[in-house]
Amino acid sequence: MKAQSRKWMILVSTIWIQAFTGTNFDFSAYSSALKSVLGISQVQLNYLAVASDLGKAFGWSSGLALKYFPAWVVMFMAAFMGLAGYGIQWLVITNIITLPYFLVFLLCLLAGCSICWFNTVCFVLCNQNFPSNRPLAISLTVSFNGVSAAFYTLAATAIDPSSDSIYLLLNAIIPLLTSIVSLIPILSQPSLDPLSPDEVHRDSLLFLFLNLLAVITGIYVLFGPSNSDTTTARLLFSGAIALLLVPLCIPGVVCAKDWFHRSFHSFRLQAGSGFILVDADDLEIHKELLSRHAGSIGSVGQGSFHLSSENGAVNGINDQKLAEEIEGCGCWQRTIAKDQLAMLGEEHPARIVVRRLDFWLYYLAYFCGGTIGLVYSNNLGQIAQSLGQGSETTTLLTLYSSFSFFGRLLSAAPDYIRAKFYFARTGWLTIALLPTPIAFLLLAASGSGLALHVGTSLVALSSGFIFAAAVSITSELFGPNNVGVNHNILITNIPIGSLVYGCVAAVVYDANTSSESAVCMGRQCYFLTFVWWGCMSVLGLACSVLLFLRTRDAYNHFEQNRMSTQLY
Repeated sequence: MKAQSRKWMILVSTIWIQAFTGTNFDFSAYSSALKSVLGISQVQLNYLAVASDLGKAFGWSSGLALKYFPAWVVMFMAAFMGLAGYGIQWLVITNIITLPYFLVFLLCLLAGCSICWFNTVCFVLCNQNFPSNRPLAISLTVSFNGVSAAFYTLAATAIDPSSDSIYLLLNAIIPLLTSIVSLIPILSQPSLDPLSPDEVHRDSLLFLFLNLLAVITGIYVLFGPSNSDTTTARLLFSGAIALLLVPLCIPGVVCAKDWFHRSFHSFRLQAGSGFILVDADDLEIHKELLSRHAGSIGSVGQGSFHLSSENGAVNGINDQKLAEEIEGCGCWQRTIAKDQLAMLGEEHPARIVVRRLDFWLYYLAYFCGGTIGLVYSNNLGQIAQSLGQGSETTTLLTLYSSFSFFGRLLSAAPDYIRAKFYFARTGWLTIALLPTPIAFLLLAASGSGLALHVGTSLVALSSGFIFAAAVSITSELFGPNNVGVNHNILITNIPIGSLVYGCVAAVVYDANTSSESAVCMGRQCYFLTFVWWGCMSVLGLACSVLLFLRTRDAYNHFEQNRMSTQLY
């Protein structure tokens, strides 16, 4: 039981790490000041945002580092990369030193790498300590990454609300301090035995409590910083830290409950009252049942289960059925049925993944959905300024951060309600993409402050859900064993989208800037950009619908076979 309580300490540590390492989300808070100090154009400023996002293209490096170094070493490598990347930028923005534009670009790239390395460490810790509740652990911790900007806004207001450069200083120091605080739990990482069904359900209930606490935290930081003075901000920031400390009671609850259970033998969870999750064990059972049904010879174990490409048995049956079903159908039906996934959890090496239509539909849905939301947040400072809402930048930043946080939390909802209402996770992805085109339609149609606030909330809610759900979707569609490599391939769309979408926005912005000033004022600064982003989000929505139609049978078969296992 001591080992079980230690794993919750590690979860609390990952929550802290994620809460204070989403430093790329506050770029818009200091971007205007950085642009002024460097004397650069909007296009050049966009390249700095791209550099930060480009760190995700080097996500494989963190996985490689974890093969040779323990997690705590990689965590401190990330902390010192952030210290250098953001710390030297702070020296530049405060005019202490002067650097050429290219070196500032490299500093942004280094800072972006630090974020990716922190995320990888957190994913690994969640996978190692919560194998039975992996989706809930990852969803919960990733959610706090989305609220980082709100925490930093509170901290910056508490220290010096008149300074934009304070964000860079905090970005450099706080992740390092958080790593130091998290060191002891990570060093004492226990070796865990497999959990009994009752213990899995107990953990699920604890995750429910943590998610409710996370919602309270999100609401608190959403309404707390609005128009706060320094004294009030300090009190609010202290309250936010206190909320992050509350999960420390979980290890004590676990030990107390175990003592009560041993002493009175009456505190057991009902077998059917917990939450049913998609985890690796479920996928393995599903594979075994499917192989028996098809009459093929497969292998189910710790490794992957290879379908048709190895023995041809299952695909032979599936291809015959598909041929009968789509005979005489039109082009649309053939598109839905072509190279369709036969089952969830089948392992796909990278060379196979990039040849599947489903992957590219998924890639485009992410590229035209979540990535647009990230680029929108990078431009939020200039958007607010152009609409005469420059004084509302920190409020908008907090709004985006909080609703991104809620979107990430909502990504766990399908796992909680699954026993009563089941829907393919790719279908939830489609629903999550709906607010984005609505938001850009609203922003293009109106330049009012209300439209800006509502549009920002919708974009953040949508992109937050996509960011958090993507890991589980990648694991389900292309296999849990290769999720690290496959997910890093997927998120290469982020730096590409940051470059493409950001450049379009910057070109439109500069084209509407007068020769006397580097600042563009008026709705025309971003009107065409909103129209362009809205059109791309509709394309992403269409791709997600097609992905859902192509994968819903695999999800339905998985659910049917999972339900049949409840009889055993």
